[in-house]
Amino acid sequence: MNAWLRLSAWLLALVLVVLPVIAVLNGWIAAERWPIARLQVVGTFDHVSAESVRAAVRPVVGSGFFAIDLGRAHAAVAGLPWVRYVQVRKRWPDVLEVTVYEHVAVAHWGDERWLSRQGGVFAAPDEPALASLPQLAGPDSRRGDVIALYRHAQTLFAAQGRSVRELRLSARGSWSLRLDDDTRVMIGRDDPEQRMARFVRVLPQLLANPDQRLARVDLRYTNGFAATWAAPAAPAAQPANHAQAPT
Repeated sequence: MNAWLRLSAWLLALVLVVLPVIAVLNGWIAAERWPIARLQVVGTFDHVSAESVRAAVRPVVGSGFFAIDLGRAHAAVAGLPWVRYVQVRKRWPDVLEVTVYEHVAVAHWGDERWLSRQGGVFAAPDEPALASLPQLAGPDSRRGDVIALYRHAQTLFAAQGRSVRELRLSARGSWSLRLDDDTRVMIGRDDPEQRMARFVRVLPQLLANPDQRLARVDLRYTNGFAATWAAPAAPAAQPANHAQAPT
């Protein structure tokens, strides 16, 4: 009996010690005694504001220093547009530090997404300041092929003073591009590098007349291509010259 009483007393003492610790760690008690007094946001912000990060984390910090759910805070910030990577950590005695790394877009991908510097695709709102980025599109599984052909095409046309503004790969595997002067180039499915190289070799001759502008080029021929010229702009109307009769 004495042994049972000693065991019961020991268990009761253990509960009285452990239960308050569990309560503090879960934020049931004493959250106001060890609060998160400072929320420190670190990062270089072009598209994400420090205030939006604070607003996302603010609902989590009320549980106190010990009980704050770092995973929940991480998920709240990671869900913001343009956020690529988040690191959340506590620093004693009252600081929550949130470090944010943004996506860096290098191209539009499709109609609603972006291609990042790391080669990934992410969704984010449109940014007028990035309107000049090239437009790339294709099946996600062929993203590497699209990027590789874009770089190859950019090098080819740069030698002729042109740049590639758009490159698309259709679901059926057909390539097309648009140059910086709005010339549309249909490349087709087979040997896109060779077809573009053949076209670039004669491009100086096609552009020799400054009064003519290429509108569309079809490279889907075995030994040549077809070119369509833009209609010449209509001459501006001259204002009528009314002579006044002498009085």
